[in-house]
Amino acid sequence: MSDTIMSILMLTGVLLTGGAVYVFRKGDRRRALLMLIAALVMFANIAIWLVPVK
Repeated sequence: MSDTIMSILMLTGVLLTGGAVYVFRKGDRRRALLMLIAALVMFANIAIWLVPVK
């Protein structure tokens, strides 16, 4: 179950990053920055969940 959730989070982070680049090219810098921050938060959550625990 957690593998599915992590996969969805990773795909969403990639899509948010691509969407941020697209929106930035259209000229809306604030929305692009917010999308990049959301993607970074998702990637950080995945990194935290994947850290091995004893």
